[in-house]
Amino acid sequence: MNLNVGGLDLPALDFNHKLHRVLTSALGQTLSQNGVDKETLPWSANFFGLPQIPLYQDADPAEQAQILRQANQDLLTEAYCLEKAGMGYMAKMTLLAETTEERMIYSLFCADETQHLAQLSPFVSETETSQGANAPFLRLLVPLLETADRPVLMFVIQVVLEGWGLSHYRTLSRSCLNPDLAKRFRSFLQAEARHHGAGIALFDPATLSAASRATIVEALAGVLQMVRIGPQRLVTAIAMVKGDLSRSQRIALLTELDTETHSGMRLALLRSLIAQVAPDIAETLDEQHLFSPLPPAQCV
Repeated sequence: MNLNVGGLDLPALDFNHKLHRVLTSALGQTLSQNGVDKETLPWSANFFGLPQIPLYQDADPAEQAQILRQANQDLLTEAYCLEKAGMGYMAKMTLLAETTEERMIYSLFCADETQHLAQLSPFVSETETSQGANAPFLRLLVPLLETADRPVLMFVIQVVLEGWGLSHYRTLSRSCLNPDLAKRFRSFLQAEARHHGAGIALFDPATLSAASRATIVEALAGVLQMVRIGPQRLVTAIAMVKGDLSRSQRIALLTELDTETHSGMRLALLRSLIAQVAPDIAETLDEQHLFSPLPPAQCV
């Protein structure tokens, strides 16, 4: 039986379904979109670096608004989908737990992910989430959730990606123009820190099998390669509005966004997260030059 750990294709019930009343009672909050400000875009053009792109500046106001809205939607749907997948991940880790305390911890963490998903739900439509589930990062992550063993999941998801998520959510909350949404992102940080800390406490590199180590290296190589090629999602958002972009236009966009500098900063953070727990894995990835950002011409 396919347990569908990622759960990104699970449908949503109609809001009038009786189960919603039970869920609202359990959450202590409603999933209704009533009273939620969805008109104020959470992040400005400056946040994405759009003002430094001539293709954006030369666009008419309607096109600029559409590009900015798409860039915002991409960030929100990615966060929503990650929290949705996080529920399945924590549920799987609850079943894989090797002690009573570990099972207790992961059961609590599953509740954290559920609360986060509920807090983001009013800002994202079902159509947007189904589109967001096809993002390259999620296509890489979901098969790993379905097939990987406990130590692989613990290292990749909690040690590396939840450590990365702490920095990401902090940045999103600080730059968010929507006070309600900014508050929600800030509220995630303590839970994310616990999830990351538990991964560091439980993961033991000395017990890692050769096969699990190889799976970790392969999975992280995929993640690092996505970071190395820069903000492709933003380039795609611009192309959705302006039409197909030539190779030279894509190279120009990535150059204007200073992709090497920004990717280099993200890669340095990821290397630090990996090396603090498994320096030999960091060295293996270093040997493949995966912590080196690519120049714009190699990103398209």
